[in-house]
Amino acid sequence: MFDTDTWQEIFSIIRSNKLRSALTAFSVAWGIFMLIVLLGSGQGLSHGIEHQFRDDAINSIWVYPGQTSVPYKGLKPGRRVQLTNDDYDGLAAGVDGVDHITSRFYIKGTLVVRYRDLTTSFDVRCVHPDHLYFEKTIVTEGRFLNPLDIKERRKVAALGDRVVKALFKDEPPIGKEIQINGVSFKIVGTFTDEGGENEQEKIYVPISTAQRAFGGANRVNQIFMTTGTEPLPKTEAMAKEVKNRMAEKHAFSADDTRAVFVNNNNEQFDRFTKLMRAIRAFVWVVGLGTILAGIVGVSNIMMIAVRERTREIGVRKALGATPWSVVSLILKESILITSVAGYAGLVLGIAVLEIASRVLPKDGYFIRPEVDLSVAIEATILLVVAGAIAGFFPARRAGSLRPVEALRSE
Repeated sequence: MFDTDTWQEIFSIIRSNKLRSALTAFSVAWGIFMLIVLLGSGQGLSHGIEHQFRDDAINSIWVYPGQTSVPYKGLKPGRRVQLTNDDYDGLAAGVDGVDHITSRFYIKGTLVVRYRDLTTSFDVRCVHPDHLYFEKTIVTEGRFLNPLDIKERRKVAALGDRVVKALFKDEPPIGKEIQINGVSFKIVGTFTDEGGENEQEKIYVPISTAQRAFGGANRVNQIFMTTGTEPLPKTEAMAKEVKNRMAEKHAFSADDTRAVFVNNNNEQFDRFTKLMRAIRAFVWVVGLGTILAGIVGVSNIMMIAVRERTREIGVRKALGATPWSVVSLILKESILITSVAGYAGLVLGIAVLEIASRVLPKDGYFIRPEVDLSVAIEATILLVVAGAIAGFFPARRAGSLRPVEALRSE
C-alpha cells in the first residue's frame, strides 16, 4: 500500500541532504550512461562491419586464378593458371551444396560505351544470370540476364541506374541499343544495387556473348558460388573440394597457396561475428563494472547516512517503530535515488547515441550506434535491483540497532 507519509519523509530527507543525494545520484547515472553508450557503440561497430559485407553475398566462395609457386610432377613453378568455361561447368555440376554460381570475363582495354552521339566509359561485367544473387542487385525495370541469353549468345544488357541517367537522361532505356566497343547491345533491364553508387555504374552482359564478341574464347577470370544455408564446416569442405578440383584440372599441387585463390566469405563473416560477440561481452563487463562501482558508492553513502541518523532511528524504535519499518524506509530512499538517477542516465545515453547516429557518416566501420528496446528494459530492471542492493546493507544495519545503543550514540 502507498504510504504518503513515508514518501514525504523520504523527499524531506533528500532535500535536507542535497549534496549527498546529488553525489549518489550522479554515480548511478554515470554508470547507466556509460553502459548505454558502450552498448550503443558496440552496436554501431557491428553495423559498420555488416555494412562492409553489404555488397557481396556473405555465404559465397570466390575463386581467382593465380600463378603456381611450387614444382609439381615435373612442371616448373611460375605457370599461370587460366580458368575456363569447363571449370565453371565442372564446379556447377560437381560440387555438392552450390546454390548459385556465376563466372566473370574481363574485356581487355578501355571500354567505350556509346548511345547515339553520347560517348562515355563504364565498367562492363560479363557474367551468368546467377550473378544477380552475389551483388545484391535489384532489378528496377525489365529483367536481368537469363539462361537463354547465355545459350543463344544474345547481345543484351542490363544497366545500372546511374548509367541510365548518364546515357538516357529522362528517356526510357528498355528496348534501346547501346554500343560497347562498337558492338550493339539491346537494353532489357535496369537495376539498382545496395552496394552503393559505384555498383550502380555497371553494365551487365551475357558472358558467352562477350567471350565471342571481344575475343575471350572460353576464358573466365573469376568463378563464384553461393552456399545457401549450409553450415560453416560444410562450406569449408566445399572450398577444399573446389581447390582440389582446380588442382587436378590444371595440374598443380593442392598445397600450392598461390596457384588458385579460394576465398570463403562464410569463414570471414564467421570471424567477424565471433569478434563482435567478444566486443559485446567486453562492453557488458566494462559497463556492469562501472555500475557495480556506482552501487558500492551508493551503499557507502547510505551507510554514512544511517550512521548520521542513528539517534533518530533510536527514537523511532523507542516509540514503537518495527525493524522492518526502518529497513523499508532506507531501502525506499535508496531505490528512489538509484531509479531516478539511472533513468536520467539511460535517457541521456540514448540521446547521445541518437545525436551520434545523425552526425556520423553513413558509410564506414562505425555507423548507426543504437540500443534496442530489450536493452532499455534490462537496464531499467537493473536499476531497481541496483537500488535494492545499494540500500540493503545500510538498511539491515539500521534495522538491527537497539534503541538504547542508538540513543547513546553521538
